[in-house]
Amino acid sequence: MPARNIRPLHLNAFLNAPGHHAAAWRHPASAGHRLLDVDYHIDLARTAERGLFDAVYLADSLAVRGRPDATAAGGLEPLTLLTALATATEHIGLVATASTTFYEPYILARTLASLDHISHGRVGWHIATGGDLAEAANFNLDEPVEHAVRYERAAEFLDVATQLWDSWADDAVVHDRRNGRYADPDRIRQVEHTGLFFKVRGPLNVQRTPQGWPLLVHTASSADGQEFAARYAEVVLTAQQNLGDAAAFALEVKSRAAAYGREADVPVILPGITPVIGSTEAEARRRARELTELQLVETGVSQLSDLLDVDVSGLDPNRPIPAGLLPREEELSDHRFALITDLAIRERLTVRQIVARLGGGRGYRVVIGTPEQIADSMQEWSRAGAADGFTIAPPILPGGLDDFVDQVVPVLQRRGLFRTEYDLGTLRDRFGVPRPEDHFPEAAPAAVRRAVLPPLASV
Repeated sequence: MPARNIRPLHLNAFLNAPGHHAAAWRHPASAGHRLLDVDYHIDLARTAERGLFDAVYLADSLAVRGRPDATAAGGLEPLTLLTALATATEHIGLVATASTTFYEPYILARTLASLDHISHGRVGWHIATGGDLAEAANFNLDEPVEHAVRYERAAEFLDVATQLWDSWADDAVVHDRRNGRYADPDRIRQVEHTGLFFKVRGPLNVQRTPQGWPLLVHTASSADGQEFAARYAEVVLTAQQNLGDAAAFALEVKSRAAAYGREADVPVILPGITPVIGSTEAEARRRARELTELQLVETGVSQLSDLLDVDVSGLDPNRPIPAGLLPREEELSDHRFALITDLAIRERLTVRQIVARLGGGRGYRVVIGTPEQIADSMQEWSRAGAADGFTIAPPILPGGLDDFVDQVVPVLQRRGLFRTEYDLGTLRDRFGVPRPEDHFPEAAPAAVRRAVLPPLASV
């Protein structure tokens, strides 16, 4: 892909209480023990806001992953946590994961609409399509949900949710005290949706929100995921490990989006990186080694076995995993690990090397160096068309986020690659994504509307 003129980058802070290195919780500088402390999460969000980030992002899983005896497992439900973050911040966007496989459209549409009102238009929805056995077993199922079925359900789910968000016109509430008329019934409509997965009458019992719809975010790796992202997503999260793969991915998704007639700059592509920052490269590498030395290889091998649904504990850790043991991409529950698996085949990584790659940033690309070197890498990817910005997944929190905000952000600002203040507006405005129209016919003048229904008789 030829070099392009660089526009200001988008930055998304991925918050994971201890940090994104598998061993972060063991490091004395980690605050992983504050997993359930809302004040800690508020502090992280405020740090990201001090760094002028576009948004913070909270991931979610509907099952306990890995070994709870050897990793920081569990945590606060993200949509609930967003409410606290919304009232404790002013500008930063608030994005959380919610599954189309296990939620119902009405409940989730109502929750997200409420959050968008509470935050004055700062909410984004990371649309997840999980459904592996670990999650399915918590929802009355004995088998994982088929990959293709997940995406069929996700498409219908999104159709219903957007209809619900559009079930009130922007001007539906007239609040006419004199005539006793709160809302214009002609500006509220039922959805009357009957499909393969859902039957929903509507309307939603929350009025239309500042953004119309929350910002729509998706993670794409499989062919189905890329197609879904190209058709619906406004921001795409991904985790390529090298520049060539990332540029090819961005071109593929944006080309598919163009085929749907979408705007040239949509979706916005945000690869994830785990920056290990030092005042010198040697210091940064020392910090990376400190975390690696805390990593329990046996735990990593156990987690890899769970991930692949294949026992690799008996394999030689210094030899590659036989290709026949590696699962297909659609069988994996996390896109980051799918990309690592693909890389393992191409580069013939050993078991030990795969564990290290997974542990270094939970599947994200680890970038080690000075603030200038971190900024160099980000600038290179942006210039090559591989990224419109980045999801920053610090290896250890809270210090890793502080280091990025205090050391890397100023470098990006000096280079003209990042904002120096927030503009007013919603999260959609910040990403350059238009607000969806409500698609109601143009309303009649107020005087005419009042004549349609007479005022209530006095009691």
